[in-house]
Amino acid sequence: MTRASLLGRDVRHLVPPDSAVPGLITLTGRDRAVWERAAGYLRVRDNDSHTLYSYALATALLAQTPEASAEVVLPAILLHDTGWSAVPEEHILEAIAPQARRPELVRAHEIAGARIAREILTDLRHDPGDIEKIVAIVDGHDSRAEALSVDDACVKDADKLWRITPHGLSTVQRWFGLDAEEALRLVASRTHEHLHTAAGRAMAGALAAVAAIRVSPETLALERVR
Repeated sequence: MTRASLLGRDVRHLVPPDSAVPGLITLTGRDRAVWERAAGYLRVRDNDSHTLYSYALATALLAQTPEASAEVVLPAILLHDTGWSAVPEEHILEAIAPQARRPELVRAHEIAGARIAREILTDLRHDPGDIEKIVAIVDGHDSRAEALSVDDACVKDADKLWRITPHGLSTVQRWFGLDAEEALRLVASRTHEHLHTAAGRAMAGALAAVAAIRVSPETLALERVR
């Protein structure tokens, strides 16, 4: 579609291809096969969108964490929340809200997710050793405070970093009836201290800084006059 240009001339021929731009990602063929099997389990409480954003964050973390394995981290992040499909949807928010009233459901979704992950990865003929590592990560990605490995650390960080993305913040606003500043303060207070990798902490700082300036009086004043 042709777009109007304030410049007055067409510069689209100067836009580089994806391969020439660092940081752009797509799902690999291997991971797309996992996603296609996992997606049906993720259609509750925005877990499908959350999972794709977390996949992007996990890919960025892998680029800064060369000792981690993409063959473990990326399938694990695609499968980590499949177990919420086994929890009645009307109870999910009470499992993850501040001062949660149904915290036992967090553990229930991990157990179900580990079972689903094993079934999907076995059907897709993933390496048996990788399957065991992925299942162990899924089975404890929320309830286990410590990371089992650098792969687990990347999955945990990608999962939590989603909270500070624009999609995560808007989702939290909707879930709990918060304004943008309240959502940012809530998620930031529940994220930074629980990250395991240096790359994750750097990403969290950048995301929180951008989100904070987005809701600052100065930015809001600019938007009111434009």
